[in-house]
Amino acid sequence: MSKVLLNNVDHHDLRLIARGGRAFGDAVNQVLVYPTEFEAAAREFPILLRPDAEGRLRPVAVLGLERDDNLFLGPDGSWQSAYVPAVLDARPFAIAATEDGADLQILVDPDHPRLSREQGAPLFREHGGHAPALEAMLGTLRAIYVGNTLLDPMVEALTAAGLLRPFDIQLRAGPDRAYAISDAQTIDRERLAALDGPALEALHRAGFLHSAFMLAASLGNMQRLVDRVAARLAGAEGAAA
Repeated sequence: MSKVLLNNVDHHDLRLIARGGRAFGDAVNQVLVYPTEFEAAAREFPILLRPDAEGRLRPVAVLGLERDDNLFLGPDGSWQSAYVPAVLDARPFAIAATEDGADLQILVDPDHPRLSREQGAPLFREHGGHAPALEAMLGTLRAIYVGNTLLDPMVEALTAAGLLRPFDIQLRAGPDRAYAISDAQTIDRERLAALDGPALEALHRAGFLHSAFMLAASLGNMQRLVDRVAARLAGAEGAAA
């Protein structure tokens, strides 16, 4: 079903199932992330810049090394990370400006499996106000809305500072398991460290100096992907034995 405008009349009894996971469409190996969530996302996932369908560089959190394989989902299909990327956490909601652009409106797919009328946390209070679950979701949706406006300016600022370099890596999770990641860009740490005063100030004034450091730091999580693959393989071998 297509999304409709969320309201406390038609949707007064809707409840949100807080847990995400495989059953709710989270089995993906990469997902768009926004500058507004870089600090939280960078603690958990590698973040690379990859071209979207229109060729625009976009930051993506790498969740797995194979198509449709999210290494942060456990055997029961639930998340095993302290942070869930906003795009996935926001389902089945969306945020959009009104036609005149004067306000924001919340859209929802009332038939999405994360919504129920019997289980989960209520979206609305008994007399129509926002319940805590909806207030938390509004924070996630605002981060998406603001973050979306920052994508092009961020890429432009990082490019102007000469900080982007191609990223191409081979990862090995065992004697017969190798994975390649290519068609991506990342922050050149040496160039970032060598930025002079005017370049640093320009990036800071543009609001993306912190983003550059978060993108660079996130690459330390690449080994976590390899470790998760290796742990899964070890578990499968142990079960087979």
